[in-house]
Amino acid sequence: MGAHAVRLARMMGATPIIAVDPLPNAGARAIAFGADIALDPSDPGFAEAVLRATDGLGLDQAFDFAGVPRVREQASPLLGNHGALVLVGITTEALKISEKMTFNLKNKKVFGHYGSSFDHVHELIRLAGSGRLDLAPSITDHISLADAPEAIHRLENKIGDPIRLILVP
Repeated sequence: MGAHAVRLARMMGATPIIAVDPLPNAGARAIAFGADIALDPSDPGFAEAVLRATDGLGLDQAFDFAGVPRVREQASPLLGNHGALVLVGITTEALKISEKMTFNLKNKKVFGHYGSSFDHVHELIRLAGSGRLDLAPSITDHISLADAPEAIHRLENKIGDPIRLILVP
């Protein structure tokens, strides 16, 4: 979802678009998809790099597509005034924000967004159909339906750095 989010953010005029992923290939892909900068969250200078990229203001919005508590904990303190943390999709992990007074002092917010309602899917189809959103670069491979177990194995083990594998009947 992150690759598509970069494209949508760029289409909406967001700047800077900061992609965050510990995998170098994912960072390079984010840059190719339109991110202004790609950062590794495990880099000791990560927070300073985000603040440099935002001229010290912090993030207007941070999107958690991973559903990992560490992502939320790392993003929350980097939100600027009125910044929003958007949790996308489903996670089995409890939401916990350990940031203290600055969360309220800066009027930060947390939103949940499932993103798969009929309206959302219809909008994506409309954007793709009009040529505004090209989904082709996020398709890694087309695989026969008979080889579905192999596709799952490739996704689970990140073999060939897959984004999307399309099953073809």
